[in-house]
Amino acid sequence: MAAPKYPLPAQLYINGKFVDSHSDERHSLYSPVDETLICDQVQHATAEDVDAAVDAAITAFNGPWRKFTGAQRGEALLKLAALMLEHKEELAWLDAAPIGKTTSFALREVELAAENLRYYAGWADKYAGESYPADDGFVKIVRHEPLGVTVAINPWNGPIVIMSMKLGPALATGNVMILKPSEKTPFAATRLAALATEAGIVPPGVIQCLPGAGATGALLANHMKVRKISFTGSVATGKRVQQAAASSNLKRVTLELGGKSPSAIFEDCNFDNAVHWSVLAITFNAGQACYAASRLYVQETIAERFTAVFAEKMKEKIQQIGDPTKAETQIGPLADKGQLARVASFFANDNPTQVLVGGKQHGEKGCFWEPTVLYNPPDDAQVYREEIFGPVVCVRTFKDEEEFLRMANDSEFGLMAGVFTQDINRAMRLSAGLDSGVVGINCVSYINIQAPFGGTKQSGIGREHSHYALRSYTEPKTVLINMNY
Repeated sequence: MAAPKYPLPAQLYINGKFVDSHSDERHSLYSPVDETLICDQVQHATAEDVDAAVDAAITAFNGPWRKFTGAQRGEALLKLAALMLEHKEELAWLDAAPIGKTTSFALREVELAAENLRYYAGWADKYAGESYPADDGFVKIVRHEPLGVTVAINPWNGPIVIMSMKLGPALATGNVMILKPSEKTPFAATRLAALATEAGIVPPGVIQCLPGAGATGALLANHMKVRKISFTGSVATGKRVQQAAASSNLKRVTLELGGKSPSAIFEDCNFDNAVHWSVLAITFNAGQACYAASRLYVQETIAERFTAVFAEKMKEKIQQIGDPTKAETQIGPLADKGQLARVASFFANDNPTQVLVGGKQHGEKGCFWEPTVLYNPPDDAQVYREEIFGPVVCVRTFKDEEEFLRMANDSEFGLMAGVFTQDINRAMRLSAGLDSGVVGINCVSYINIQAPFGGTKQSGIGREHSHYALRSYTEPKTVLINMNY
């Protein structure tokens, strides 16, 4: 094992201290680039560790943190954002190394995470309540109060930026948060929790980190003193989180789950723009994104031309696969052997689908997969129906708006959709007709902190980003004042 570029925080972080797990079990992480060992001492939180972290969180919530004014919480978030940027290279490397994320993309994610915290810093003293006139003899006041102990269960594909989407609104509204990073990417979250506390930005217990796999997440989801779980991950695990939340103490739940996002290319589109976004939407982060546009529908009249150009651009992307630490690399490996095996499983059996590009592992070493274009897969094909989480896109043709909507909405997912057209009336009709939490017009697989993000159907419950996220971390309390006593 080569010496790591930065120290690897493999312990738990509870109540302002690095501590060892109550379990002697240790886990190993290997590089998906060359299969070398990164760390063989990764710890995971047990029931005793979870109880200790929750108790520390309650103490912090009821103690010094509760005395912070909104302005002070905003200042804390600004300081934390600045601290993230000060340690940008370290945090990016800690997240990127275990899953082979490109350095450029990992650095940008840390920058986006800092932007998210700055955004919510601005909300901390501006999330107002409401009042209604006493025309019936009663003054009505609505206050938005923090929930208490909240938990962020984060995925491995965008660990630090997704963490910030949860941490920002939680702290802005006065909650405390326990971070549960993926077992594949535990280091940056642990390091950030320590940085924030050691720098005196937040009191001990306000931000803690409990690495671990599904068992740790289940302990948190079932805990009777946790008041909110925000989970990003698979549909199957999201269902288990919701069941645990309901069967324990009916804790609040936000779920951001899978996707199989459709995108329509109409004959009147800006051709070059449509090609650009279609390629970007399925290849960034090696296609490992919940809102990747993996179902591409092209109008029949331009299908031959568009598909030929799109396929050629995807072939060019194969040449950009390589060492994720090099500046010229645009596509790194899949996260690990397990993810590689999952993507490969869709191509293991005889398949009548025409493969225009890719469809196989790239090279003999590492977990690289070639950007893949499949043409007109059968309606019941797994590769067309299920989320793959790799750079694999299915292209099908359609005749008109009605046919596109029928195919696009024929899915249990509803996270993201795209429409490429220069007809604004068509764009607005389709944006209304699509079963999707987010619709991009002449763009796709793009989200913005100022607008809510989340899905319909089995893509999730609740919203992150914007002021909508603040609502999910607060409880409205109504105060009625009798003016006639």
